[in-house]
Amino acid sequence: MSDPNLLGSELPLVAAPMAGGPSTPELAAAVCRAGAFAFIAAGYKTAETLAADVARARRNGSPFGVNLFVPAVGDISEADLRRYARTLRPEADRFGLELPDSTPVAGDDGWHDKLDFLLSDPVPVVSVTFGLPTPQEVAALRKAGSRVLVTVTTVEEAQSAADVGADALVAQGSAAGGHSGTHEPSRDITAMPTELLTRDVIDATGLPTVAAGGVDGPQAVTKLIAVGACAVAVGTMLLRTDESGASLTHKNALADPQFTETVVTRAFTGRPARALRNRFIDRYDAIAPTGYPAVNALTRELRRAAAAAGDPHRLHLWAGTGFRSAPTGSARDVIERLAERL
Repeated sequence: MSDPNLLGSELPLVAAPMAGGPSTPELAAAVCRAGAFAFIAAGYKTAETLAADVARARRNGSPFGVNLFVPAVGDISEADLRRYARTLRPEADRFGLELPDSTPVAGDDGWHDKLDFLLSDPVPVVSVTFGLPTPQEVAALRKAGSRVLVTVTTVEEAQSAADVGADALVAQGSAAGGHSGTHEPSRDITAMPTELLTRDVIDATGLPTVAAGGVDGPQAVTKLIAVGACAVAVGTMLLRTDESGASLTHKNALADPQFTETVVTRAFTGRPARALRNRFIDRYDAIAPTGYPAVNALTRELRRAAAAAGDPHRLHLWAGTGFRSAPTGSARDVIERLAERL
């Protein structure tokens, strides 16, 4: 279902929220200046940092939204986490690091603090990923004046999102880079083309739907709009741009011929995510436990050290299947190219 007023941007293109560094205020501003819509990635940030990002986005005067991580469900046993920590010790030793206390990490990524902020200082659009907010949380956001989007990876998740009162959906196909928005992180992420998922989600719910995953050029955009998407989200295509906050190691790897494919792995964070296949994945994917955010916390400093050292084989190189099409240059140029056939 198409709804040109859902996001309020000139173009039906969206800069996907890429938490952990790639999404910057500069990237959002460049995307918005090109006529597209941008999300502020609130994941891993405090409510205070989010508030500063929102204030900065408002000064730009362009439509924007905020993306939140729904608190993780399920947990990991201390024994399983300690076992994985012992296995990773040689990788930490390479950088002279001590792995953190491997007691399972609980936490909700500041969910309630961020909700409180967004209820007191509403933004036009709030999207969520990794699960479902409660009907009461959705109703409160809507009452405050925000449209609520829920990321889904299956028709069943889409129907559940509709049931809690979502205004719209983000249909994330399996080709998407970075973390899968699946509501069940222990399930296998099987092939699901974004075009097919988008069509099925719209048929099942009738809700406006943003299509995400595998977008590598203007042809992909027009195909997704043709099946009914109200907008198309892009992430990997923006990773190498001037305004991206991705590490230089990550940016360079996207164009490095030694990396030839992407795979879905839990090795870095304990939650399925698509990345360039590297030696860390080859060594540890088969034994990596499901356990986000505990595994994410376990490997965080190791990954930071690898990025700083220019070591792409111990870094989470998030990337969608269209990574070879990711250009350098300005984000504005990327958006303008993707809009060529609209």
